[in-house]
Amino acid sequence: MAVILLILVLTGFYLSWRATRLDRLHHRVETARAALDAALLRRAAAVLDLVASDRLDPASATVLTAAANRARRADDDHRELAESALSVALRTTLAGHGGPTADPWRAEVLLAARGVHLARVFHNDAVSDTRRARRSRLVRVLRLAGTAALPDYFEMDDQVTVTARTRPRADPD
Repeated sequence: MAVILLILVLTGFYLSWRATRLDRLHHRVETARAALDAALLRRAAAVLDLVASDRLDPASATVLTAAANRARRADDDHRELAESALSVALRTTLAGHGGPTADPWRAEVLLAARGVHLARVFHNDAVSDTRRARRSRLVRVLRLAGTAALPDYFEMDDQVTVTARTRPRADPD
């Protein structure tokens, strides 16, 4: 009888540990998503600062302003597409404008773009870990994940030709 009780107690501890681990993984996804959202907003703000600096030709400024505003205002269903469009606009606009540190505003945009890339990688890694933990048969049968929704990856084009080390903008002029 003591052996059965010990097995039940150990099984209970194990199931409790698994449920807690899943909860922590879901919390990690939420935290990574918040960091990704902040990085995306920071990149859009850096782009708008670059446009406001009057260092771009009017056509490039118009394209970047429209793309940044669409990215900032996009709903969750269209956010990935809007952010990808901003990346493409940045890539085409900044391609022929000197090196990444030729202008402090461009350097800030490139630094913010690198932050977006890193935040997206961390978010997608957290999603992968959570999905892997939820694939377990034990988790599915005993519903250890509760009512938490299965997290989704954030897929976007986040490459903005970051080839050299960039520094944040100092006080210009």
